[in-house]
Order: sequence, then C-alpha cells, then structure tokens
Amino acid sequence: MQHRVTLIPGDGIGPEVTEATRRVLEATGVGFEWDTVTIGGQALEETGSPLPDRTLRSIRTSKVALKGPVTTPIGTGFRSVNVALRQTLDLYASVRPHKLYPGINTPFRDVDIIVVRENTEDLYAGIEFARGDMFTSGLRSFVRDATGKEITEDSAVSLKVISEAASRRIVRFAFEYARRNGRRKVTAVHKANILKFSDGLFLDTARKVAREYNDIAFSEMLVDAACMALVRTPRLFDVLVLPNFYGDFVSELCAGLVGGMGIAPGANIGDEIAVFEPAHGSAPGYAGLDKANSMAMMLSGAMMLHYLGEKDSADRLEAAIAEVIVEGKDLTSDVKADPATAVGTSRVADAVIEQLQA
Repeated sequence: MQHRVTLIPGDGIGPEVTEATRRVLEATGVGFEWDTVTIGGQALEETGSPLPDRTLRSIRTSKVALKGPVTTPIGTGFRSVNVALRQTLDLYASVRPHKLYPGINTPFRDVDIIVVRENTEDLYAGIEFARGDMFTSGLRSFVRDATGKEITEDSAVSLKVISEAASRRIVRFAFEYARRNGRRKVTAVHKANILKFSDGLFLDTARKVAREYNDIAFSEMLVDAACMALVRTPRLFDVLVLPNFYGDFVSELCAGLVGGMGIAPGANIGDEIAVFEPAHGSAPGYAGLDKANSMAMMLSGAMMLHYLGEKDSADRLEAAIAEVIVEGKDLTSDVKADPATAVGTSRVADAVIEQLQA
C-alpha cells in the first residue's frame, strides 16, 4: 500500500534533515507518494504568502504531512507559520515524546515522558495589541473600568485565552493517548494559584475529564514546581498535559533531560489531519553544512508510520535509530561523546539504513 504524504522540507537545516528522513522512511519498505510543497520565507517569495493555499490543499487532501523546521522572524516580519498551520488546520494536540536512549550522554536515567500540549489558544492565539495603537487605548480604558487596574500607556498587551472546550478536548486526548499506549498516569500542569480564571478553568476541566478515566491515575502540579521536579526526579512523570504556552517550554526542558533537541520528535494532531515534525528550530547558521542531527526528524517519521498503521515498520525504524545511538560511532556532534569524531547528517541516515537492512 502506498501512502500519500505531503512533504514540507522547510528552511535552514530543514531540507537536509527532511531528505535524510525521507531516505530512511523509504528504506523501511513502506510505499510513499510524496507531494512536496513550501511554507515560510521561500513560499512568501514565490507566492506572496508564507502559508500558500496550495500547501493547505495538499495537506487537507493527504491528511498527513511530514514537515521540516521553518524559521520564524523574531520581533518583526510574518507571524509564526508553525502556529498558523496548527490553528488553520485545527491541529489541537501537540504530542512530543521524550525518551532516553542508551548511549546518550546525560545524567538522567529511565526518562520516558510524553508532553501533550494544547495547540490552538492561550498566549499563542496571537491576540495582541501594539503599544500606542488606538485599540490598545480602548482596551486600557475597558480594563480600568472593569477591574480598577491601570495598564500604562507605554504597554503592549497579549491576551491569554483558555476555553473550556479546548481544555476538555486536549485533556481527553491525553487520557486516550495514555490508555491506548499503556501509560499509567496523566499530570495536568498549570498555574491556577495565580491565574485563577484562565488556568483555573483548565484545571477544573481537567479534574472533570479525569473522573471519566478510572483506569488512569491523575495528578496536578504547578508549572514551576513541575519544572523543578522534572530535573530532580523525571521518572515520576508519565504523560503531561498543559496549556499551549507552558507546553512549549516544558517540552524543551524534557528534551534536555534526554540529550537535547536533536532527538526530540513531535506531532501536531487534529481529528482528521496530522503533521509530523521535529521539535527543534531551523538553525539557519548550520544550513547546508551537513552537521545537523536528523534523528528528531527521523523519530517524527516513526511517529508518522505508527499513525499510518505501519506499526512494524515504525518499531523497526526506532530500533535502528536506537542501535546507531548505542553503537556511538555514526552520530552528529550534539550527541557524540567525542565531538571531534562526529559525522554528518547524510552519514547518520546511511547508518540507520544499514541497520534497517541488516
């Protein structure tokens, strides 16, 4: 059976890690029909839009996409295409596994944490008011009249939006994921002691959903306490479910526990469409140097294989990556014990393919 998949190489190191991943996926023996499209800066130059209609049509048709990292301008330029893609396609669940593979140099042991992050609202909803804008002035007046609190005239404002509906579906997604994958516990992470209405709503909703899953343990933890506990006793955690903003940072903290962003895969999943991509950025300074670690992208590809129902091939690919890591010979500098003997992106792909064909 051939699977139609939208392929988005991205920019920076994206094309290199995407090509390495395409090669190892095809080496599993699974058939693919790739439809290659662009987003981000290249798409903006070619079509006038960083998120072209052609790209969205392709993803909506194939229902599955494999995406390389895309650069987001800092402070200026277009808003994050990554966020826009998730919101436009309602990819409400970000799933980021953080698993420690033997051979990775880290002081931790037995880390196997799934971060489930709400993907569509919170501060990343992008509802912002610029300093000095007439709408910001109106918002300042409204806040003063409604609460008696003053927003100073030189302020910019971002709204934190948490809804019951979005909270319910992401928490239910986390519990269903836990049940489907033999996980034992879901922990809701929040800051409801301070943000009593927004995070309070998320936590109250999580508690209600948890009552429907008596077979899965439930706990709750403040986000600051969770960060401390993660770096002290990460083995205590299993599945974490968080609002969008906290989920971004906590998922990268968890990546640090298992060796870094180079082995941190991810998926953005909706009811009908899924986009698989590494958790790391585009690292434009390393573009074209054949130095980038493609394993996060490859592991995202393994997640895609699971999603497509190709479980045996997914397990074989993950095992091949794990074997390359434990051998320690064909690794990039970010995870190699002796960076001076590191190999390049393409050689890592060759090594994984050799393991698949062994």
